[in-house]
Amino acid sequence: MGLFNVYPLFPIEITRGEGSYVYDTAGTRYLDLYGGHAVISIGHSHPRYVQRITEQVQRLGFYSNSIQNPLQEELAVKVGELSGRPEWDLFLCNSGAEANENALKLASFHTGRKKVISFTNGFHGRTSLAVAVTDNPGIVAPVNATDNALILPFNDEEALEMAFANDEIAAVIIEGIQGVGGIFLPDESFMKKIRSLCDIYGTVFIADSVQCGYGRSGRFFSQDYYGVEADLYTMAKGMGNGFPIGGVLISPKFEAKFGMLGTTFGGNHLACAAALAVAEVIQEEHLIENAGAIGDYLMGELAGISAVQEVRGKGLMIGIDLEYPAADLRKKLLFDHHIFTGSASRKNTIRLLPALNLSKEDADHFLEVFKSAAG
Repeated sequence: MGLFNVYPLFPIEITRGEGSYVYDTAGTRYLDLYGGHAVISIGHSHPRYVQRITEQVQRLGFYSNSIQNPLQEELAVKVGELSGRPEWDLFLCNSGAEANENALKLASFHTGRKKVISFTNGFHGRTSLAVAVTDNPGIVAPVNATDNALILPFNDEEALEMAFANDEIAAVIIEGIQGVGGIFLPDESFMKKIRSLCDIYGTVFIADSVQCGYGRSGRFFSQDYYGVEADLYTMAKGMGNGFPIGGVLISPKFEAKFGMLGTTFGGNHLACAAALAVAEVIQEEHLIENAGAIGDYLMGELAGISAVQEVRGKGLMIGIDLEYPAADLRKKLLFDHHIFTGSASRKNTIRLLPALNLSKEDADHFLEVFKSAAG
């Protein structure tokens, strides 16, 4: 018996982490600027996080959603507070794909329609509806393929208007900042056009904030940069700092009906304890502000490096385009300098997705190494 080998693996086994650093079996310390796909938001093994989970598992690890769970209510209040949307409701699930899946279902229930618009270079997950609206044919199985998914050119307002002409669109789903695709930002005018068309046609606007949300961009939702409100916000990665949890923040315009959405593990006691610790640390340690400040500093410094063609992003969600394929440089950073960075679907792009409490000292260390290694 062995593992079903679907992941290309680096020959490194990480045994522990602390703050922005992780350690392998030999005790080698690595600066973690990837955060396990943007998951580590408050740093590895944060004391508040460890304490909350430990205390919760000693009391109760799990019971189903057939009983009241005050931790869910507490988390909903905290997310409403942090996001500036205290009157909205929260549906809890287990992952970003599930969050998008449930948001798409809710939009279809609400409108009675079937078709969904998404965009080139977008990634929304690997479950049935989420993968159908993802622009990667290689991960869309035949059973997932559907004529109800319309993938339009990113930032193309004319194509968007034409797609709305048939009046059958249940939802538009878009990342506030495209992550896997290489850190691309929608134009503000494009976001406003989506909002305008959704209002005209009674279509639901879904802001996929799974990777770009929860403070990573320097705002709670990256959507907040564009001056338009979505109807549904999906979130996950940084929400639990490694403990699986996802959620959909739902506008008051939607009516809940018993049984329309559901999950066994979503919003369980341990997940909520983890997410509450994350939310408290983000708020008390001003990590959204830190993400914005350190991100601006990194992007400014990176733009002046000769091997860098372009730097994109907001906060601590940064894409670095090189003059050459990035794979060898990423390996050099990892094996020679012990710095984790991320890849993207674009071969020349490196992604930086560190914890939101990344220090200027660690940012400077990366910049010094990167300038030397990039050539």
